[in-house]
Amino acid sequence: MLFGETILVTGVASGIGARTAELAGQMGAEVIGVDVREPASGGAAFIKGDLSTASGVAEIVAQLPVRLDALANVAGLSGSTGISSTLAVNFYGLRALSEAVAPRLREGGAVVNVASIAGYGWRANIERAKSLAGIEGFPEVAAVVAEHGLKDEEGYPISKELLLLWTMRAAHQPLFKNRGIRVNAVSPGPVETPILKQFRAVLGDARVDSDITRVGRAGTSADIAPAVLFLCSDGARWINGANLAVDGGLEASINAEVLGF
Repeated sequence: MLFGETILVTGVASGIGARTAELAGQMGAEVIGVDVREPASGGAAFIKGDLSTASGVAEIVAQLPVRLDALANVAGLSGSTGISSTLAVNFYGLRALSEAVAPRLREGGAVVNVASIAGYGWRANIERAKSLAGIEGFPEVAAVVAEHGLKDEEGYPISKELLLLWTMRAAHQPLFKNRGIRVNAVSPGPVETPILKQFRAVLGDARVDSDITRVGRAGTSADIAPAVLFLCSDGARWINGANLAVDGGLEASINAEVLGF
């Protein structure tokens, strides 16, 4: 379903992004990878770029072809570098890239955002999420953090809460909807990637170990990439504004516990 299509994948230097790019190539797609670090393996076209600033996003977009079929937003920070950089890359930079790329996506194309089970709390924090996601453009993130009194340890969960809320909003924004561009999210649970140790430092061993115990094992990049690429494909043409939990049943377990069923 991806043969001959051109897919832009961010975060290709490691983890889920690397596997997504590799699998897309194996499925016959032309892949353009973006990362702040060059990937160890070649094969795909590569743009060295930084999503943490508006100028960085603009430099990436200037190097893209005029036509793309899908954008897979995989790049992200664990939160270990502080909340400002985490929000800048995981949400504001991701959103800026998606909006800038939208005119280059073909009609019926797709945007797929890699969110996280860590964004599960968006409903409980809906007013904060609405406020932060409602800021237009690429703001001065440090000022936003100060204005809202946000803490460093909240960076990763907040970034994913905003991403899930925006995914649903974007699916119905004219920029995407008027040309049939679908916007969906994939939410992994704990995944054995190079930044899992950073997640342990940010979220705590108890939280990570509890999540892994619930489902029997941590996920792998190979578990997540096929779901990302399915949502990129025309096989998902009637899926829009959705969040696909790819977590071994973790969200179901949490729901059963929290809601008491």
